[in-house]
Amino acid sequence: MQKLATFALVGALGFLVDVAVLYLLISALGAFAARLVSFVCAVFATWLLNRRFTFKERPADLSPLAEFFAYFGLMLGGGALNYGVYAASILIFTQVKQHPVLGVALGSVAGMAFNFMSSHWLLYRDRR
Repeated sequence: MQKLATFALVGALGFLVDVAVLYLLISALGAFAARLVSFVCAVFATWLLNRRFTFKERPADLSPLAEFFAYFGLMLGGGALNYGVYAASILIFTQVKQHPVLGVALGSVAGMAFNFMSSHWLLYRDRR
């Protein structure tokens, strides 16, 4: 449970990175392209924090670059779910279109469980 709580806290920080980058880029790139860039930035931030705090006693036994790409690859599953919920909510709900942060929140919640399980069981698994 402590790992899940730490993962959720890191995810909340990633959410802040996601939203900040989204709002910085949305007028220049539009809601969909800006969200792709903001997602990559959030994944990078959460990777740094999760490897340092959430899974510090379970190293991935990879170089940092290889570990990032493995983490990024795993996060694409949760990211696809996250982005799908975000895009659908923008298209369906006027409130979300006017306030994209709501779509980011809905998408983040949808993808978090998948991302935790893939990190915990695949990349940072107990190798004993």
